[in-house]
Amino acid sequence: MQLLRIATLAVVAIGLQAQAPMPPPVTHVMAILTVKDGVDRSEMTKVMPKEVRDTVQLHLDGRIDQWYARGDGKGVVFILNAKTVDEAKSFMEGLPLVQGKFASFDYMTLGPLSPLRILLAPPAR
Repeated sequence: MQLLRIATLAVVAIGLQAQAPMPPPVTHVMAILTVKDGVDRSEMTKVMPKEVRDTVQLHLDGRIDQWYARGDGKGVVFILNAKTVDEAKSFMEGLPLVQGKFASFDYMTLGPLSPLRILLAPPAR
């Protein structure tokens, strides 16, 4: 709870600064896989063994850092070791579910929570 208060204060303080904050450095890319509506699940299950093997290989290669099932049951979420969306696409778009047009990805860059920098600033006098 204390950390939440500190983070909230940091966000407010950053918002009060006259200059726009610099964007954080990109450290990861989040890839959200969504199974397309109307997909024939019996056809999709035919490619799942290769999908799983290829996904595990990406993890073992250090490309996939974390992976989660979506709470809505419509796909998965990956946290990727990539610095750009284009880099992430270069290895994720080759997966069998995407190649077979069963699913697609949405991507988002991630980085450190920049407002926390305010905690490192010297106190105002």
